[in-house]
Amino acid sequence: MTSLIIITLTSMSLLLAAGETIPTTLDGPFKPLTRRFDPSLRRGSDDLPMDHPRLRKRNVSSNFPEQIALALSTPTSMWVSWVTGLEPETKYYYRCGDSSVSAMSEEISFETLPLPSKDAYPHRIAFVGDMGLTSNTTTTIDHLMENDPSLVIIVGDLTYANQYRTIGGKGASCFSCSFPDAPIRETYQPRWDAWGRFMEPLTSKVPTMVIEGNHEIEPQASGITFKSYSERFSVPASESGSNSNFYYSFDAGGVHFVMLGAYVDYNHTGAQYAWLKEDLSKVDRAVTPWLVATMHPPWYNSYSSHYQEFECMRQEMEELLYQHRVDIVFAGHVHAYERMNRIYNYTLDPCGPVYITIGDGGNIEKVDVDFADDPGKCPSPGDNIPEIGGSCPLNFTSGPAKGKFCWDRQPDWSAFRESSFGHGILEVMNLTHALWTWQRNQDVYKNYSSGDQIYIVRQPNVCTPPAISRY
Repeated sequence: MTSLIIITLTSMSLLLAAGETIPTTLDGPFKPLTRRFDPSLRRGSDDLPMDHPRLRKRNVSSNFPEQIALALSTPTSMWVSWVTGLEPETKYYYRCGDSSVSAMSEEISFETLPLPSKDAYPHRIAFVGDMGLTSNTTTTIDHLMENDPSLVIIVGDLTYANQYRTIGGKGASCFSCSFPDAPIRETYQPRWDAWGRFMEPLTSKVPTMVIEGNHEIEPQASGITFKSYSERFSVPASESGSNSNFYYSFDAGGVHFVMLGAYVDYNHTGAQYAWLKEDLSKVDRAVTPWLVATMHPPWYNSYSSHYQEFECMRQEMEELLYQHRVDIVFAGHVHAYERMNRIYNYTLDPCGPVYITIGDGGNIEKVDVDFADDPGKCPSPGDNIPEIGGSCPLNFTSGPAKGKFCWDRQPDWSAFRESSFGHGILEVMNLTHALWTWQRNQDVYKNYSSGDQIYIVRQPNVCTPPAISRY
């Protein structure tokens, strides 16, 4: 039996045993801080080869089942098993494979999550995005696993298989190619299988939830998109009232998660918006006090890369999230880290969500290092156009950037940003306090010191729901 220790948190900053303090969001808004890319480090690394020990296929005689390399046109090759009747907060042991040919896996275990309750929370929730399969990815995942999470959330862009083309039956890395000789951008499915083998030590033991990113689109000549994402992952879409695997919700103890799709219709007249509105209206904050949203692209982003790319989505959906007092919004897409001050509609707001960009999982496209407020680095309104959806470039109407597309300094809503690979851990302490820790990859060599750490504090008695939204 596990005991839950409730800590009463009353001061503006929480004291550590060593006498240091961890700030809380009540101390904010914080003065913008930038930690620029360390030029002594490499911005990126090469993809791991298919014969890398963590990617290569296993011999069936080793008594471990092997994943089958799939073509996008053969979804019937996928095998999914549903396990029912599980008890909460219970460890289960299992094997998988085919006992008739002596091809069973080793014994593996996992622990189920707590039931929805204001008094029970996952031990640690790991967030990571834009992973790929590089040596940086291995550092990210090794570091993440050492933090022993009880739940993992991947905010899109998993394998980067779409950046491979098939040459002579083999995959060749070509992430900068435009493929002029092909009607579509090719995608090499064995990279998906390799990614599955690479992630197996984590995903076979820890509940893992995903949302799609742009690298999962994988357009095919027949007009089919997201085939691998749709076939390889089972998410609780129908269980949460959604008719699409691209957006859904679920509970983990006292946290309600809303997973939003940025590459399907997000217009306020569409199915996703209607689903989101109904889902949020059903959330009982007495049972699940914490409300967390995730999506692949960030709405708030001060890097040049993907700057204001999904402004249309923000304009359509932000008010609904604000109305229902979403606490935290996680995103990826930008290959770096950034945490915002509480914000709503580009205005500092003590009741707005804390937006966090965690697209720094280690992919081959390198770390993003340019900021839109750097001299000469402001994109033009037509530079960042999403693969799916429209473009809604915005000139600011107030503040230091009034009348401009970009700020000339780090925006006041950007609390902290750093160009490094890493991952984050959310530890929900009780119904009002959660500890967020971002750990850059190089911290693994520095006694695990965190790159960013803050207590995110809910104020349900102050931040009561505002009036009904316009839609």
